[in-house]
Amino acid sequence: MRLLIPVVAVALSCAPMLAGCATYQDDLARGQRAFEGSEDERALAIFRILEPDTSRLSDSDRAHYAYLRGMTDFRMGYKSEARHWLSMAAAMQKQTPDVLPEDWAKRMNDALKELNEAVYAAGTEALTNTPGQKAQGDDDSSSSGDTDNSSKQKPKSSDSN
Repeated sequence: MRLLIPVVAVALSCAPMLAGCATYQDDLARGQRAFEGSEDERALAIFRILEPDTSRLSDSDRAHYAYLRGMTDFRMGYKSEARHWLSMAAAMQKQTPDVLPEDWAKRMNDALKELNEAVYAAGTEALTNTPGQKAQGDDDSSSSGDTDNSSKQKPKSSDSN
């Protein structure tokens, strides 16, 4: 009985370390389920939380993380981040062939090709995350210009009266 207590104590003290590894894999699996369920915001939140701990994943899981993170960013319009993570996944795939399922590798290559072509055609500005906001900003500034012009015209009209 006396020997059982120290053994149980040691086992309980090691349990968090063993559970920690499973937790990162569980987070990756949860993120993948969210990605596959088209819950992109949820998937991205899970992946961003997992990012600092990716060094604790196996090589295969790191490649899966890079692919899933890149494709989630791609879906959400975060093109620069998507290109980064998909390039990481492609490098891992090149180093260790078949680390990604075949259909993932095809989708990754297609997305990377699209992102790279955008960069080659229009430079890195093509990877801005919010191109719509730039256009709105331009529209807002032109609206402000119109408002300024009308403000200038009103005093002129007042001056002439």
